[in-house]
Amino acid sequence: MNKVAGKAQGERVMVIDGRVLSMSDCPVRDVLDKISGKWSSLMVFALADGPRRFSELRRLIPDISQRMLTQTLRDLQRDGYLTRTVYPTQPPSVEYRLTDLGRSFLTVLHPFVHWSAENHAAIRAARAAYDEEQG
Repeated sequence: MNKVAGKAQGERVMVIDGRVLSMSDCPVRDVLDKISGKWSSLMVFALADGPRRFSELRRLIPDISQRMLTQTLRDLQRDGYLTRTVYPTQPPSVEYRLTDLGRSFLTVLHPFVHWSAENHAAIRAARAAYDEEQG
């Protein structure tokens, strides 16, 4: 069987930054699919300064629904970005904290936030120009 960089012949692949990635098991797609939503990145930033309780997170991100906050926290916990600790109080107290993986993700998010802020006006202008051309 012929292999290209460890991939079987006939398998659909793409090259990103010099890496041959399988289309069926692309790590870039997998990670971006889970972390690219607006709530996930905001949640990671909200936990950057230390652990928070559910109600604190809800106050820090006021436009997120309780259902979406719960789901986002579960997704981030499942992927290893944060931990959930339940304390045996009455009622039980729950705290969320970034893991080492979650803190390492901040090194990617911070430059993205700066890039977004620096380029937002240009992006909005490009959208407006495109929409004007199309409309």
